[in-house]
Amino acid sequence: MKRLGFIHDMMDVKVLILFVAARSSYPLTAQEVYELCYQDECLSYFDVCTALPQMVETGHMQKLDEERYEITEKGRADGKLTEDSIAFTVKQRAENAVERFNRQLRRSSFVKTQIIPRDNGDCSVVMSLDDEMGNLMTLELVAPNQRQAIRLGRLFEQKAESLYNLTMSELLDNTDELED
Repeated sequence: MKRLGFIHDMMDVKVLILFVAARSSYPLTAQEVYELCYQDECLSYFDVCTALPQMVETGHMQKLDEERYEITEKGRADGKLTEDSIAFTVKQRAENAVERFNRQLRRSSFVKTQIIPRDNGDCSVVMSLDDEMGNLMTLELVAPNQRQAIRLGRLFEQKAESLYNLTMSELLDNTDELED
């Protein structure tokens, strides 16, 4: 029976990994490589875990630390030559997955929270929103316990831009027009 899908052998796995790694703006763990490459049901996590060390040995990928990988110049060059062999639908889905991944990581670098326990048992939650130019907003709230502090931090991470826009519109939307 003929195997369906793009992935037929280890070479197909490596070509797809190079395609994904070349488009990622950040180093990737093996799990992230697998999630971004899993656009074809013929790919397994074992395939990725087998391919990555082989690609490090051949100089197509480099291992940055215990868990993160990054494409090399050799990998970029060879990836450009071989990416035409990837099925169009697999290529499109992988490219979309990498774009979402890059956006999520970029956004998480701009939204930060820090929980600081205080002497009386409550917690300060310091939340900040940055952009390319620097800090846009820093907000510190006190939560009665760590559980609520964690919840505040998570919700801020989800809604930071909305909170910033709401704050700006509330402060700048003054119908009385204050004199400068």
